[in-house]
Amino acid sequence: MGKKLTDAQIDHYRRDGFVYPVDAFGVEQARRYRRAMEDFEAAQGQELGKGHNFKPHLLFTWVDEIVHHPAVLDAVEDVIGPDIRLFHLSVWPKNAGDAAYVSWHQDATYFGLEPPVQVTAWVALTDASIEAGCMEVIPGSHKLGQLHHAEHADAKNLLSRGQTITAAFDKNRTEFMPVRAGQFSLHHTHLVHNSRPNLSADRRIGLGISYVPTNVRCTSAARLTAMLVRGADRYEHFDDEPRPTVDFGAAERAAHADAVARFRASNAEQTRRYESAA
Repeated sequence: MGKKLTDAQIDHYRRDGFVYPVDAFGVEQARRYRRAMEDFEAAQGQELGKGHNFKPHLLFTWVDEIVHHPAVLDAVEDVIGPDIRLFHLSVWPKNAGDAAYVSWHQDATYFGLEPPVQVTAWVALTDASIEAGCMEVIPGSHKLGQLHHAEHADAKNLLSRGQTITAAFDKNRTEFMPVRAGQFSLHHTHLVHNSRPNLSADRRIGLGISYVPTNVRCTSAARLTAMLVRGADRYEHFDDEPRPTVDFGAAERAAHADAVARFRASNAEQTRRYESAA
């Protein structure tokens, strides 16, 4: 029995590469987080996914609360161990009736992590039903290792580079991972997954939080930042990220700008390396 997950859930993650749903916080707390996000969007006149979708845990205390939530970290610890860094976080709200989607891909493709041990906690702030475009996965596909991807330009694809798997894989047995507001799922970095457009009457909002054990390093030439969220780090492969003390403060914006610039540079380097090796 793990700290959060049952033995059956841990076995399911090992066998199929994912587990859901897992409870984190109540519906009312999820509404408060959503309200904080949408109040910021209203003040900025811009959706979060249009400018602050990468690493918002460095900008907002409410996101910092979520990434440190004991229920989330306990479940992550159950699958990758007690010493944990937050490597990356992205948020892609899907508006009601929008044609936006996420193509079939693997998270690991342009991360450049060695070893490729990374788990994504997808934390829902709104109900993510099948109709709303929840994640769809290929059970057991994490055992295939890294599959070939290519970039496909499509304005409706929420992935920053439109990366899509080009290698053949079996789509005959897929599984949807619906979660309610306040719940989350976990999936392995090599799990093949996508998500379809939101056909519901409400926004679909979730945070994709990428956690790694502290022994993992990034192979990019540039040194990246990552936040130590639990345990200790005796490897020091990343520069520390500071926790925000106020929402969208000057120091928070500076730390965020630095971290995102390094991440984008690494992502571009990993993309070039990946394409040259293909």
